[in-house]
Amino acid sequence: MRIRDCTDADWRQVWPIVEDVLTAGDTFVYDPTWPAEVAREVWLERPPGRTSVAVDDDGVVLGTAKMGANKPGPGSHVATASFMVAAGARGRGVGRALCEDALDWARRQGFAAMQFNAVVETNVAAVELYRRLGFTVVGTVPQAFAHPREGRVGLHVMHRFL
Repeated sequence: MRIRDCTDADWRQVWPIVEDVLTAGDTFVYDPTWPAEVAREVWLERPPGRTSVAVDDDGVVLGTAKMGANKPGPGSHVATASFMVAAGARGRGVGRALCEDALDWARRQGFAAMQFNAVVETNVAAVELYRRLGFTVVGTVPQAFAHPREGRVGLHVMHRFL
């Protein structure tokens, strides 16, 4: 597996991953009814941000990430990132590789820290991965996410210095 910048041509493989994650409605605060055009506008970061893909040896997209400044102006020294992995590629280290790549990118760009603003507390795999990569939960917004099966659950804010 290798990670590279996402190209326009990759969207045809990225969209089914995004659509699957949005439709599930259990890990992202994005609207599950977004059409491809809206999702593309939100997911594909413009420079100086970055969108990447993890691809296998045959060029099949296994996952995707987006990253950039968490906030503009006085908050622009803190990066943020989001990750989506294809259902068939989960549990194979794709998410970890994408997150490590995003951390490396943020360091190279001169960010001081990375913050995730809305990690659904029931997304145990993501929370544990981020903890293993040095993130801590700095707070949880109670009942801020309407989970399709669990009802209202918390959203973690996670942070780590670079």
